[in-house]
Amino acid sequence: MNSAIVRTLLVRGMLAGLAAGMLAFGLARVIGEPGVNAGIAYEDAHSHEHEVEIVSRAMQSTAGLATAVLVFGTAVGGIAALAFCFALGRIGRFGARATAALVAGGAFVTVYLVPFLKYPANPPGANDPDTIGKRTTLYFGMIALAVLVGIAAVILGRRLAERYGNWNATVAAAAAFITVIAAAMAFLPTVDEVPKDFPASVLWQFRMASLGIQALLWASFGVIFGFLADRALRPQAADDCEAAATRVPTAI
Repeated sequence: MNSAIVRTLLVRGMLAGLAAGMLAFGLARVIGEPGVNAGIAYEDAHSHEHEVEIVSRAMQSTAGLATAVLVFGTAVGGIAALAFCFALGRIGRFGARATAALVAGGAFVTVYLVPFLKYPANPPGANDPDTIGKRTTLYFGMIALAVLVGIAAVILGRRLAERYGNWNATVAAAAAFITVIAAAMAFLPTVDEVPKDFPASVLWQFRMASLGIQALLWASFGVIFGFLADRALRPQAADDCEAAATRVPTAI
């Protein structure tokens, strides 16, 4: 794949990530903000310190949230596009759309779902501010581990496919991935700081909202980028179709 095509796919990946981020922002406003507000209300009710609000809550929930989600979507869209360039043709006989869907699904599992299962998201008021450094280190460490194990599982599956077939190789690679991740989760330290009187319904709704927002972002990215990548990789076919549609028959 030449550099011009890679550059085109990178730009389209960032645009697809931006579009997916817009969808995720809309969902976050609907199902994510109630949990954040409930967490802030709990925190205010149980705190005797009143800090000066540098950025208003209204600004945080609109412009601040939009900026964070759109920047995140654009950034991961570009990274996923580069992963797509590497994966296309190397993980099986899949077209652009199918490869984009597999990359998006793999990114969702390794970058978000696996770390979420070990260190789930908590709303405001459900964490100890003094341990934020430790929690951040553990969370990003889990992301790095999941990505590395995921890449190793793909390599293992490709090597086994030549001897045992695609289905058996896929099952074996998935089993190896799950086994290593499960062992890592068992040995890594657990973070459990949620106060005993914190509303369980608020915690559950916030975590499910976080999971749903990420699922929407990656699913929409896979669909949008798959379409854009397919168009970028078949420009000549598209031109031929347009020429055939506009061609005027001539009498012989």
